[in-house]
Amino acid sequence: MANNLISDAILVKKYIEGDESSLCVLIERHQSKIYGFIYTKVQDRDICDDIFQDTFIKVIKTLKSKSYNEEGKFLPWVMRISHNLVIDHFRKSKKMPMQRDTDEYSIFSFLSDSSPNIENQIITEQVESDLTRLIDELPDDQREVLVMRIYQDLSFKEIADSTGVSINTALGRMRYALMNLRKVIEKNQVVLTN
Repeated sequence: MANNLISDAILVKKYIEGDESSLCVLIERHQSKIYGFIYTKVQDRDICDDIFQDTFIKVIKTLKSKSYNEEGKFLPWVMRISHNLVIDHFRKSKKMPMQRDTDEYSIFSFLSDSSPNIENQIITEQVESDLTRLIDELPDDQREVLVMRIYQDLSFKEIADSTGVSINTALGRMRYALMNLRKVIEKNQVVLTN
């Protein structure tokens, strides 16, 4: 069977069973998407290389420890790992990434200042933690779509595939998530811009 016809789930299973080449196929299949995602967040090739490498070190450790149970959702799982490593990187360097999104997601554009001073960084970090808390208040299905779209940069097709719903359902959940988030923000009088 040609490698490109083998599903991620089968490749993961084969790798766990000892077939090292299966991991190479998985990395080759997804590296441009994962690398691109990391690069859009850190905008630095060296840091991007490090985070990409660390992502797959974590993937290998988890798979080798046989504690992987993502039910065939390999790519979203790896994206989550890389996203967490990006956040760790910014926490260590005390700089939060700039969010530059479309109008639809302008709610996530925290800072207008492109070179934040320490005060703006503190505000940004506070907004980030407030926003995370508000997102946690959303219903599970809405929160899942919102996190996949905003934080993991997945397309609605990928979200639909990995959550097992239609694209329309994924879009609908995103719309409701944003509407609910706006309501919660208004209710809590959270100011997202300075």
